Parts: sequence; structure tokens; C-alpha cells
Amino acid sequence: MRIWVDASSGASGDMLLGALVGAGVPVEVLQSAIDAVAPEPVALRVEEVRRGGLAATRVHVDAAESQHHRTWRDLRPLLDGTALAVFERLAVAEAAVHGVSPEDVHFHEVGALDAIADVVGVCAGFAHLGATDVTVSPVAVGSGTVQTQHGTLPVPPPAVAELLRGVPTFAGPVAQELCTPTGAALLTTLATAYGPQPAMTVEQIGVGAGGRDPEGHANVLRLLLGAASGTTDGPLLLECNIDDLDPRVWPAVIAALLEAGASDAWLTPILMKKGRPAHTLSALVDGSRADDVRAAIFRQTSTIGLREQPLTKHALEREMVQVDVDGQPVAVKLARHRGVVVNAQPEYDDVARAAAGLGRPVADVLAQATALARKYL
Repeated sequence: MRIWVDASSGASGDMLLGALVGAGVPVEVLQSAIDAVAPEPVALRVEEVRRGGLAATRVHVDAAESQHHRTWRDLRPLLDGTALAVFERLAVAEAAVHGVSPEDVHFHEVGALDAIADVVGVCAGFAHLGATDVTVSPVAVGSGTVQTQHGTLPVPPPAVAELLRGVPTFAGPVAQELCTPTGAALLTTLATAYGPQPAMTVEQIGVGAGGRDPEGHANVLRLLLGAASGTTDGPLLLECNIDDLDPRVWPAVIAALLEAGASDAWLTPILMKKGRPAHTLSALVDGSRADDVRAAIFRQTSTIGLREQPLTKHALEREMVQVDVDGQPVAVKLARHRGVVVNAQPEYDDVARAAAGLGRPVADVLAQATALARKYL
């Protein structure tokens, strides 16, 4: 499922909840997820409203005012998966701007029951949609000032600015707070890319309403859902440059891309700007499996973007046969050009297994299997 999040009017947890329900996610799915973790009773209430002349869905979070001031240490045992990652991102951002340990952060608005419901509900909604490709537009953050428990702060508030480091943002249409810390943490955790609407066939649209209805401005967040379009069914080359990934992780990354459907994946050492050593990660994939491989790249690496190009590929006809090396079967791949076998190569894994079974060096077994394979040439 490809999703584009239009945050050009801002973002908050309740706007995302409304957009999910408006796009067809049953509110029962969100409520069930919240009930499983909320430390006190919380109920979702759906209302159809208008914002700036647009029909939109508003989701209210009804909860009694809690007297508990929860820290990240208190919240962590209640959460898992994506919701845990969202709150951890919030804790780190709040700690950075207030100069305290993440463990001791008091979340204020973020730690309240309604924000727990926002985070858990939104994560459950995206999971229900099977979202693997989430592109977020440049985020409107607002301007001016906002009143907080710390007094008057500039917009975007420090925690929002910290959360949106490296993300395309702009002031937006009105001089008020447009993006909340919860909204910023959710977007940056869920996003696999940032930019304008990608090529897609839109199947569902959800419009989530914010609490305010300012004159001349539709205070909404939109979700566009659908399938990728404008791609080819032929082979694609997906590439990205990465300079900040622990090199010990690369074998697992390559394996994950092959498992996701790449026909080949490899690394090329490069030198990036400022003399930084890095790697270009390349994956060759059929267009029909490209979404799965894109998702694997974004999950497994630190990149925030990909470049793609269609390829013309000429592949020889292949056939598998088998040779016998002293009682050990070894598969041999034959390649044909215009019906004539032009290549015969033993499969290395079979050679290694046979060598282990025979107690012989791999090089010896490989040479014998190659000699036996030549009868097909």
C-alpha cells in the first residue's frame, strides 16, 4: 500500500486519526489497540465536520483528566512496536531541548492519555492498512508564538523543531502552531520518504480535521492511499548512497533485499562530499516486486530516499541439471544462447556441501564438478 501524507496544513495526532477513519479504517481497530495499552479508560468519538469549506473527519479522544505525570520510564512498559519508537523519539527530542535524561522526561501534553491514544491509534491504523511506502509532504509548522507549561515559546516549539531535523518544512498558511510534537514524532517515525505525491493510483482519500477552524484556511491533514503507478513491469535498478550505517549490518541488508524479491543486490565503495567514505547500495528487481524491495531498503538502512531507473536486460535461457561427484549430487546451471549451451557452472552451495560430506577441499570438488559439467557444452 502506497500512502501520501499531505501535511501542508500541519499535523497532529487527532488529525491523523481522523484521516485514517476517513480513509476507511474502522474506528474499532483503533479503539481495540488503545484499550490494550491505555492505563486508564479512553474512548474515541467520531464526528463529521467542515474545515475551510471541506468535509472532514474529526476524532475526539474522551478521557478523564489524569492526575498522573508519567515519564518515559513509566510509559515504556506499556508500548511496543512502532508506538514504542514514536514515544522514544519524543523522549529523546524533549530531553535534548530541556537538557535532561530521556528517562526522566515528563511528557506534559505528550504523556497525557489523549496523546497515548493518538500514538497507539495512528500506529494501529497504518498497520491495518499494510502501509509499506509512506511519503510525507513538506510539513507546515506554523509561525508566531504558543503558550506552554514553560511559558511563551516560538513556533515551531523547540521539541517540534528538534523532531523535524532533516525533514522538509515551511511556515505554512497562518501564524499559529500547526504541527504538534505528537504529529511530528508520528510523521518522522512512519515516513519512508519525503516530497510531493508520488506516482500512484489513488483508491481512498481520508481528510482529518484539526480542532480549530480558522477563517480562510482548511485546518486538515489528508491521506491518499493506493497502488504505485507509473512504474514498469520490467527490471528496475534501485540505488542509494549511505555513509552512516555500521558495516557489520551490510550482509543482513543484502540478504533482506534478496528475500524481498531483488534478483541481485550489491555494494560499491564510494567517496562522498567532504571526503566521507560511503557505499552505494544497488538492487536489481522486477517492477512487480519493486515496492517490497523499496520497503526493505527503508526498513533495513538509514537512507531517506532512493533513485530508480528502468533497465533493458538480456538474460540467457537457464536450465538446472545435476552431476555426481563421488556419490554427492551437485546442481549445475546451464545457460543457452539460441538453443546452444554456452555456459555450465556448478552451484557453489552444492559444491561446499559435497566437499564437507567427502572431507575434501572445496577447490578440488569445484574443479571436479566443473570438469563433469563440461559434457553439456
